[in-house]
Amino acid sequence: MHEILANLVKSFEKTGDIEKDVGNFLEMHGFYQTAKHSIQVGYESKRLARDFGVDQDSAAMSGFLHDISAVFPNNERINVSNELGIEVLPEEETFPLIIHQKISRVMAKEIFHINEELILDAISCHTTLRANSTTLDRVLFVADKIEWDQKGTPPYIEELKNQLNISLEHGAFSYIKYLWEQRESLKVVHPWLADAYFELKYKLNL
Repeated sequence: MHEILANLVKSFEKTGDIEKDVGNFLEMHGFYQTAKHSIQVGYESKRLARDFGVDQDSAAMSGFLHDISAVFPNNERINVSNELGIEVLPEEETFPLIIHQKISRVMAKEIFHINEELILDAISCHTTLRANSTTLDRVLFVADKIEWDQKGTPPYIEELKNQLNISLEHGAFSYIKYLWEQRESLKVVHPWLADAYFELKYKLNL
C-alpha cells in the first residue's frame, strides 16, 4: 500500500463489514456528513439495482465506497493523484474536486481490498459517468444524484425521477442534460461527462 494511504489507516481496524468500515473510516477522519451520505447512497444504489437487474451487494458496496477520498482536501488531490499514479486530465487539474472519483477507486482497492472491476469502475466515474457505461455505473451515478449531499432539494430531482420511470438511461441523461444546459457557467466540462452526454443523447434519440 502506498505510504499516503498507509498513513490514513495506522489506527484503523476493519471489521469486514464494508458499511461499518466505511462509516468508521470517514468518521475517524472527521467526515461525519460524508459518512452519512455514503451510507445513504449505498442503500439507494441497492434499491436501484433491484429495480434494474444489477447485483445488489455490488451496488451497495460501490455506494458505500464512492466518496472515501473525501479525506483528502481539494488542494491536495492533484498531488495525491500524481503520487498514486492516477492520470490527471486538464479539467481535473483546473477543478480538483472531480478527481476524487478516481482517488476513491484506488482507495477502495488498496484499503478495502475491493478487486471487482465492475465496482471499481462504477466508483471511478460516479460524478461524471462515461461513455460505454455499465448498468452498475449508471446505478451508482443516479443514486449519488438522488441522495444529494448539499442542503435543500436538488433542482433537478423531480425531472430525474420522472425520467427514471422510463429507464435508468433516461434518468442518468436527465441529470447530465441539466449540467449540459448550464455548461457555460460550469468551471469545467469533464470530457467523460461530454462523452456520456452525446452517447446517451444518440442512444435515446433525444
